[in-house]
Amino acid sequence: MAETERAAEMRRVMGEYEGSGQSRRAFCERRGIAVSTFGYWRRELAKRPRLVAVRVGESEARFALVLANGRRIECTGEEGLAGLIRMAERA
Repeated sequence: MAETERAAEMRRVMGEYEGSGQSRRAFCERRGIAVSTFGYWRRELAKRPRLVAVRVGESEARFALVLANGRRIECTGEEGLAGLIRMAERA
């Protein structure tokens, strides 16, 4: 299912917040967003995995799973990708 325009916009806003260094309240006031609305979207987007297209080339491909908290799990090859998918499905 494709992400709605509003969800995509709020995902961008969440990214801006992460890099702003501001408190949630200060960021929301500056952007004119209710803190409760911000909290709703933060929880909602955390529930939804963000899928991206992957193209495998002829060399051994590297894959990365980037978690909502910014941590990255990287692997190489198809077996590694399969392991990442299994891990994500269990979460």
